[in-house]
Amino acid sequence: MKLSKTVAVVGMSAAVAFAGFGSTTNAATATANLAVSATVTNNCTISTVALAFGSYDPVVANASTNLDGTGSVVVSCTKGSTATIGLGNGANYSSGRRMGDGATNFLTYELYQDASRATVWGNSGAGLLSPVAAPSKAARTFTVYGRVTSNQDVPAGSYNDTVVATVNF
Repeated sequence: MKLSKTVAVVGMSAAVAFAGFGSTTNAATATANLAVSATVTNNCTISTVALAFGSYDPVVANASTNLDGTGSVVVSCTKGSTATIGLGNGANYSSGRRMGDGATNFLTYELYQDASRATVWGNSGAGLLSPVAAPSKAARTFTVYGRVTSNQDVPAGSYNDTVVATVNF
């Protein structure tokens, strides 16, 4: 008799197990699509590397020779965006760019887009630098070519100016 009870319990467990499998075949599912979107905006950043001309010698070295120097403008823009880069006239502008000594003395100079110093770099119209569309977001460096003209009669001192660089995008 004991043997038949044990068999009956095992048989009952198997029946419950099969009943559980049978109920999952009746489950249902539903699906839906989740829309995902983003907007990439045009953006640019700008920074500069100073243009330091060094020593200007009005008596000998620069009596007949210009003093040239270079600085740079560094721009990063969204890939594919087009931008223009402008350089302002400077804080001491008066009929031209000038560095001042903090008193009443000025040393004239100019900023150019090209190494031959033929195209003046300004802040509007033809003076704007118009590079090609950004190939990537990587920073691009644009050289600023500067020139202090020769034969200026100025006293010894430290001369400087501040020019605002602008990226328009």
